[in-house]
Parts: sequence; C-alpha cells; structure tokens
Amino acid sequence: MYTCTQRARRLRKMTRLLQASVPLSSLSKRLGLSSSSTRLQLRSFCCKMSSDSPPLTHSITLPSQLTEPVEIVAAPNISRSEFRSAIDSSLFKQWLKNMESENGVLYGGALSLRRVLIQGVDMFGKRIGFLKFVADVFDKETGKKVPGIVFARGPAVAVLILLESEDKTYAVLTEQVRIPVGRVILELPAGMLDDDKGDFLGTAIREVEEETGICLKQEDMVDLTAFLDQSTGGRIFPSPGGCDEEISLFLYRGQVNKEIIEQLQGKETGLREHGELIKVCVVPYEKLWCMTADAKVLAAIALYEMAKKEGLLPHLKA
Repeated sequence: MYTCTQRARRLRKMTRLLQASVPLSSLSKRLGLSSSSTRLQLRSFCCKMSSDSPPLTHSITLPSQLTEPVEIVAAPNISRSEFRSAIDSSLFKQWLKNMESENGVLYGGALSLRRVLIQGVDMFGKRIGFLKFVADVFDKETGKKVPGIVFARGPAVAVLILLESEDKTYAVLTEQVRIPVGRVILELPAGMLDDDKGDFLGTAIREVEEETGICLKQEDMVDLTAFLDQSTGGRIFPSPGGCDEEISLFLYRGQVNKEIIEQLQGKETGLREHGELIKVCVVPYEKLWCMTADAKVLAAIALYEMAKKEGLLPHLKA
C-alpha cells in the first residue's frame, strides 16, 4: 500500500523515465514494480494525459460587427448537446438581441464582442432554465475588457395584490424558502415565463393562482412597468450587474370581506411536487414597505404610488 504522497512521487518518477525513453523492463526495476503492475499504472497514467480534447467551438457573425466574428466556446464540463442547446436557446438569442438593440452595448460600435465561454447549463425538462457564460467585450478606444459574467434566466413576472376590507388595505405576499440567499423571504407572488411566447400577463395570473389560490381576470390587471419610459423596455432589472432577468410588475386591486383575509393568512400553497414550500402572508399595506427586503415589493410600491399620484391608475371597481 502506498500513501498519496508516495504515489505522487512514483508518478513523477515515471514521467521523467518515460520522457527519457527508458525500456519497460528497466523502468520496472527502477521503480521496484512487477511488469504487470507497471503496465497497469502506465495505462492509467497515459489515459489521463490523453483525456484533454479540443474545446467545442462555434462562430457567429453579428450585424453590428460584420468583420469581427464572435467565437462561442464550451467549457470542459459542457457536453456537445448542452453546447448546442445553449447556442439555440431563447436565453442566448435574446441576450444577443439586447446587445445589438438601440440601447445595447454594441450599438454605435464603441464596444466589441469577441468571445463567449459557455460555463453552465441547467435544464428545466426539455428547455434551458438557467445559462451561465462569460462574454469578452472590449472597449475599442482603450482596449480594456468590460466585466461580462452573465447568469441568464430570462423574463419573469410579479404581482402586487391589494385587497380592501373594512376601510383598510392589505397586501398579499408569499413566504418562500430561498436557498440562494439562505433565508425565508416575504415576496410578491412571482414566476418565470415557461416558454418563448412572451405571455407575461397570462404567466402572472397563473403564478398568483398557484402561489395564493386567488383567481384573477386579465381585465382587472394593471401593468405597472408599462408606466416606465419607453427607453427602459417597460420592465425592471433587479440585478443587471450579473443577471439578465427582467421583470414585469402587475397590480391587482379588489374589495373583499374580512373572512377572505383570514382564510388567506397562513394558507399553504405552491406546487409541492416541484419542491415549492409556500405560505401566504397578508400584511397591512401601510407596513409593507418595511416588512420585506424583496426588491420586487419595493419597486412595485414605488411604481404604484407614483402612478396613483400622477392619476394613471383606473378607478377601482366596486
């Protein structure tokens, strides 16, 4: 039996002897091994040395830089099928589209995209849910690289639900386990778009029903992010320094009796078979701003209050 240190020393010695083209019998004697043992270890060693294969690559040409093709490269852990799925995914195509849009970083030609390294692919069934890559974007004037680590997850929706009962307004939140931050968070009912059709309103209504049990109608919904300036794209970016997620925020206002508020409070919901551990939490609207650090909640409050101040909201139906 050899310790890890002894094995490492013997492998280094074998390497030096191989480089010196020492015959196998001589190699066995120098290492104090039988011929069969030597063949076994050499076969294992040579296998490791030859495991390096050329990385998967693909080249694309963007309209904004026709003379500068972009090289797409797969990290060693990415399979051929994952690489192809990443390149063909709506997440990657939309990112490229954003890069070349009128407000995109490639518009005007001051910056150049030269290379993209695909590092991670997470499948949600047959579609890509999350995509991780590094984009090499350079400032043509200075030659310096611009930070370009991207976690792509695509568009999402969230809904601010305000219920009036006995002259008091309540907000409906969900209490969810959020592993990335290691905490249980109070947040708006929300979710990612499941397909490439861009049905933001339909997704919002479905997520509210799944997470709270409340069934809403399209005609009762108000798109709060639609009040933003057209140059913004009509959505919010909660973490643009590292993530492409863009969120549409919707508003629902309704009048209910006190029993409905009591029934909602503490209700357990969510798709348990998908690991969703969700509990409904109803809080007074006047306290909402200080009861959670969820960025969606705080953005929705700001948009709601400003839209109300500017007289942009439709009258609440009786």
